[in-house]
Parts: sequence; C-alpha cells; structure tokens
Amino acid sequence: MAGAAAPGAEEPWSFQGHRVHCLSRRPESPVGPAILLVHGFGASTDHWRFNIPALAERHEVHALDLLGFGRSAKPEGPSYGGALWRDQLVAYVAERIGRPTVLVGNSLGGYAALAAGAALGEQAAGVALLNAAGPFSDEQAEPRGWGAIARRTIGSALLKSPVLQRLLFENLRRPASVRRTLRQVYIDKTNVDDALVESILRPSRDPGAFGVFKTVFDIPRGQPLDELFAQLQAPLLLLWGIRDPWINAAGRRGAFQRHAPDRTTEVVLEAGHCPHDEVPEQVNRAMLEWLAALEGFPAVSPAATGL
Repeated sequence: MAGAAAPGAEEPWSFQGHRVHCLSRRPESPVGPAILLVHGFGASTDHWRFNIPALAERHEVHALDLLGFGRSAKPEGPSYGGALWRDQLVAYVAERIGRPTVLVGNSLGGYAALAAGAALGEQAAGVALLNAAGPFSDEQAEPRGWGAIARRTIGSALLKSPVLQRLLFENLRRPASVRRTLRQVYIDKTNVDDALVESILRPSRDPGAFGVFKTVFDIPRGQPLDELFAQLQAPLLLLWGIRDPWINAAGRRGAFQRHAPDRTTEVVLEAGHCPHDEVPEQVNRAMLEWLAALEGFPAVSPAATGL
C-alpha cells in the first residue's frame, strides 16, 4: 500500500481570485450524494491517496487543497482561518458540484468541513469528522488567575517573534522533522513513507509558504463546535483515531458526545491523528456503510448512533 497515489482528474478552479488545486473522480453511474474531502493542517489532497479510489467506486468524489496549503496558492492578504476555509468549501460545492454533498474533514479540515456543512444547510448531505480540531464554547473562556494570564501572555509574545517563527518553520520543514512528527501521531507506522513525507515537504518550498505559516500564530478562534453542531441539519459521522496524542481523542469524545446532534454515528478505531491514511481500509469501510445509510437521506435512529 505504501506510496499509493490518489488518482483523479485535476480541474482548475479559483477562489477569491486565487488558484485552488482540486481533483475529482467518479464512476460511470455514481450513487448517493457527492463527497468532498478536506485535508488537515500542513497536508493536501495527497493525504487521501488510499481513500479516493475506494470511495470513487460508487460515489462522485472531490478533494481540494485549502487556500494556503498543498498545491493551492499561498497569497499574502487573506485572513487565514476557519471562516476563509468555510467560505472556500461552500463556494466549491455551489460552483463545482452543484448538488447535495457529504463533507469529510480531518483535523483542521474537520473544523472547516463542519462549518461549511452548517452553512450549506440542505445542500450538506452529511458531515464526517476524523479527529476534528476546534474549541467548544467553554474552552474559549479567558484564563483565570495571574499565573494563567502570565503563561498565556509570555507564550504568545514568544511565538510572535519573527526570528522564532522562522526558526520553527525551517526546523519543521526538515525531512527528518516531518518524518519524526508523523511517527508520533501514527500508531501503525507502515504508511509513514517517502511519498507521505514528500507530500508535506513540497508545499513548504512554495513562495509564500512561510507567510502562511506565520499566520497560524494569529488565526482568530472561529465559531465554537457546539454552536456549529446546533446549526447542522445533516447527519454526522464521528470517526475517531482514539489513540491520537495531539487532540487527546479519548478525552474529547465526551465533549463531542454531549454536543453532537441526534443523527450522529460514532466509529472508534485503534489509530492516531490521521486514521484515513493510517488504517484506510477500516475508514473506507465505515464511510461506505454510513454513506449507504444516507441514500434517500433517512433519519438515523438514536439506537444506531452508538452515543
């Protein structure tokens, strides 16, 4: 499996006047809703290399690189963050797909997919989150006590240092650093291969990559997850790589369970932060079973949610 590609027809598209890398693949007679795959921070459409071929056997599948990542443009000026990427996904569904779509996102892409799914209303046929990032309302509260305030202020000041930002950027885009980071968040290291490392390194060499990286430290917090869940009209799939050390998936499940809408299905996998690439066969099977249940947009009974 190592080194597999995610074949698909590349189709030029632009958002707010900026080039966006996107691709699509569809069978002769697609069934059910279309699918739009959204990568996480630092990744790209390449991260769906093991999922696109399997999903596209039955469904029309699209994937894109968020503005600032992958092969998409990395311009100065845009306010990078959840609102920008939400609007990018909404525009893509409207302009390139034109029918109800299931949005699937990992990590940061999960937050963007949820925000877009909430904004799309009936045009969102479903939302699938794989170890999604993002805060809940009670996690956005101001820190209490002088110690907490001092720690936040000092840390923020250091991370806003241009010199430190450049040092961090240069260190993080070293091949050894990328491989080491991936091995920390993949429980099964089999698919941490040269192709995956290169797919992350390549965009970091693009003009504008450092400018995008710097904005990470100033990205404003977006709408809380619980508010987005309350607005979501579509069925929801929570796919957990439960041994994810980055977001403490085992601990965050409870918060997701408390706020997720009624039409929610949950699948727990023995994997890390990127289950779609680490255990793709299991993720593809769970996705296809859930998608089969969505055809005709039936309501998911509470007994089937697993919550």
